Amino acid sequence: MKVGIFDHVERASDRSMAQTLNERLTFAAAADEAGIYCLHIAEHHATPLNLVPVPGVYLGAVARATKRMRLGPLCYLLPLYSPLRLAEEIAMLDHLSNGRLEIGVGRGVSPYELAYHKIAHADSREIFIDAFNCMTTALTSEKFSYAGKHYTYKDVPMALRPLQQPMPAFWYGSSNTTGATWSGDHGMHFVANGPTDYAKVNIDAYREALAKRGGAERPKPEFKGGAAIGALRHIVVADTDEEARKLAKPNVDYHVASLNWLRKQHAQNEAQVRGLVPRGMTFEEWEKDGMAIAGSPKTVLAEIERQADKLGLNYLLSYLFFGNLTLEQAMRSLELMRTEVMPKLEKI
Repeated sequence: MKVGIFDHVERASDRSMAQTLNERLTFAAAADEAGIYCLHIAEHHATPLNLVPVPGVYLGAVARATKRMRLGPLCYLLPLYSPLRLAEEIAMLDHLSNGRLEIGVGRGVSPYELAYHKIAHADSREIFIDAFNCMTTALTSEKFSYAGKHYTYKDVPMALRPLQQPMPAFWYGSSNTTGATWSGDHGMHFVANGPTDYAKVNIDAYREALAKRGGAERPKPEFKGGAAIGALRHIVVADTDEEARKLAKPNVDYHVASLNWLRKQHAQNEAQVRGLVPRGMTFEEWEKDGMAIAGSPKTVLAEIERQADKLGLNYLLSYLFFGNLTLEQAMRSLELMRTEVMPKLEKI
């Protein structure tokens, strides 16, 4: 099993944006040294949940602060981009990172964020698929033309091409079986979210579609079966279970408030606040559902192994720096993951 890191780059209540970004780059460099497989960055808009709504800009800095760790968005919200402009950005980032780019794509889970950009949520999947087909045509062509419902180009020279040929691998993160099946149909690498039982339904849908397809479009030999199959989990590791849970609770609770901040501006009831993923509102609920893991290295390892066995995972997408966690606290979790947890996960 490989270990990656996910980050929204969330606004903390006690530090400036400049400090947050500087700390995250320091953390990325440490993750690189620790042997983390990939750093995946979210894209959200008009919310304190995400301070890097233009992930390509931030990833350009990450690319120069690291040497070995792979990196990429999880995900680019394709309905919000010109496919041509995004293809050119992807090519730039792939060269800036010396071929370490991984491309996560999605349509956008928040109808409110899409609406701010004049995209109707009901139309977003259709626009997303059109944008994906257009963008991949651009990435794999020296000169490309494309005619779709939402995007049309004719004889555009692609002076910028990715370093990884024909293009970097694609990833998809999904909280429903429609998206999970689509990503499997297209041979992408996959990460699930939400409670363990809920994640299993989506992983099973992805795995079934991938098997029918015959495997990943861009197989990765470092993952058993050639496709990364992961789950996102918020993790705090400390010397004792008591210390870890004491640290995790206020920071998971703060993070949940950030996740729900924009929904609360629009929601008419609690169900709308909770959103599409059936997640709880407190650390205790997250821990019960397997979404948050806090404890000593032994406790954390046991829970990861349990979920890996149940879900059939070969990739752990760990979220180590969230809420109001300090850089030092996140670095301690990372160090314990590196020394006490990751060596044992390599054998799974």
